[in-house]
Amino acid sequence: MKKNILIASGAAAVAIIVIAVMIISVRNSLIALDESVDEAWAQIETQLQRRMDLIPNLVKTVKGYAKHEKEVFTAVSEARSKLLNAKTPVQKAEADSLMGQTLGRLLAIAEKYPELKADNSFIRLQDELAGTENRIAVARNRYNSIVKKYNAKIRQFPGSMFAPGLGLEKREYFRTEDHKKAMQVPQVEFK
Repeated sequence: MKKNILIASGAAAVAIIVIAVMIISVRNSLIALDESVDEAWAQIETQLQRRMDLIPNLVKTVKGYAKHEKEVFTAVSEARSKLLNAKTPVQKAEADSLMGQTLGRLLAIAEKYPELKADNSFIRLQDELAGTENRIAVARNRYNSIVKKYNAKIRQFPGSMFAPGLGLEKREYFRTEDHKKAMQVPQVEFK
């Protein structure tokens, strides 16, 4: 009889230990994923800031050649301000899309001014900007991948049991306006 009680007690203790280890493991993996999402978001912000730091030099270089293109310079300045003030992934994505459009307009000015296209400072800034755009794309893809894993983990069992208690909520993807436009069905009209 004592032997049966000891075996039952030992089995219960082992079960409690296994359950405790599983709970700790799930909790720690949720916290690690939450931190990974924050780290990936910080990388996006770092690359967006890098681009923001390049823009004044690019504008200054272009202004030297294209003094009468004030509308574009104003648009770039406004887009930069919106991006600097955006806080959420949705706001950042919208501001990033606007920034990309205005930068495109700014770089298009170079086509009108052959001497600007040949300027070493402009070429160097354009190359740095292209490299930064690539870094932003890589950071955005990494962030969205980690958000996907995180969102799935907090919604699936057993993570869904722990996420509310840890204050973990679904995260937003970083989607640009171009992505949103691509998802819309085009309107076709025959007249």
